[in-house]
Amino acid sequence: MDCGFASSAISILPPVLTIEMNTLGNIIWLVFGGIIIAIEYLIASLLLIVTIIGIPFGIQTIKLAGLALWPFGKDVQHTESASGCLSILMNILWILVGGIWISLSHLVFGIILAITIIGIPFARQHFKLALLSLSPFGKTVVYKS
Repeated sequence: MDCGFASSAISILPPVLTIEMNTLGNIIWLVFGGIIIAIEYLIASLLLIVTIIGIPFGIQTIKLAGLALWPFGKDVQHTESASGCLSILMNILWILVGGIWISLSHLVFGIILAITIIGIPFARQHFKLALLSLSPFGKTVVYKS
């Protein structure tokens, strides 16, 4: 989800500098809690995958863990080959079971971080995670070019 001045300012940088800034942002993200979020998502996915019914939800939490581990330089896109009605049904079930709480927690952390100027890039990553955690089925995480 690209929006705002920061994304247009980064796009005029040379590709090597953009990669370096993404790497620096990801390292800072890991140090200040990103690794904890990713571990929580991985534990939740393992618990979901143990049950037969929870396997599709476990796969989605693995997707969230990958984005939570290294969010800078990645984007969330709608998949064209989404399974239509099944994807919508799974997203509704996901929201009812716990997706709303995951999304709200990322939204609260994003708002808190957006208060400070230094926290704005990290707030944008929490908003990206909130959007994906609200309805992960039918979406994919891709690298920005």
